Amino acid sequence: MTNTRPVGIDIQESDDNRMLVHAIASDNPDMTVQQLPGLMKLSAPGRIEINRETIEDRLGREWETGEFQLAIVTYTGNFAEWDDDQIIVAWDH
Repeated sequence: MTNTRPVGIDIQESDDNRMLVHAIASDNPDMTVQQLPGLMKLSAPGRIEINRETIEDRLGREWETGEFQLAIVTYTGNFAEWDDDQIIVAWDH
C-alpha cells in the first residue's frame, strides 16, 4: 500500500530557487507548486525526491545538497534521506 499522506516544502522565491523548483518538479510528476508572494509551496502525495544531478542540469553548475537548507522556509514530512546525491522528504510511517 502506497503512502499518500501529503508532504510539502516551502521554498523562498529567488531566480535560482525557481530553477530548483522546476528541476524538482521534473522528478516528481505528482507534485504541485503553489506560487505565493516570495514563496513557492511544493506538495506531493507521499514523497518528494530532490536529485542532485537533475538540479545541476537545470542550474548549469555543480550543486551540493547542503545548499537546499538555504532555500527551505519550512517543510511537512521527514527528511527520510539526505546524502550527497539525493534528498527525500517522506513520512516514516
